[in-house]
Amino acid sequence: MAQQKKLMKIESIKLGYGGYQDAMFGLTVVFAGQDCGCTDFNGFWSQTTKCTDNSKWDEIDRSSQFDVVMRQIDQLLINAKKRSLNDLINVPVEVVFLDSRLESWRILTEVI
Repeated sequence: MAQQKKLMKIESIKLGYGGYQDAMFGLTVVFAGQDCGCTDFNGFWSQTTKCTDNSKWDEIDRSSQFDVVMRQIDQLLINAKKRSLNDLINVPVEVVFLDSRLESWRILTEVI
């Protein structure tokens, strides 16, 4: 497995519907670099998707994931020394790919 790190920037960021068939609610971040771009989504099924007996998750799982997303946003703003999601546009990031798949990313706090 080949790991590759790329310096990129946040091209756009939004809190809202996205993910699988835009039926999920969470944080969508679009990254742009010199020779590539990619998107990351962290969220969970929207409240428009009802939990049933056949679901592999429950309302506690949904609430827990919503909490994770809000904490992620808070930490991103702290790391970037910003006050809102819109302020994160053009913030430099390091994006890690594993076999051409986005593995992780972080704000480059060293240059902020």
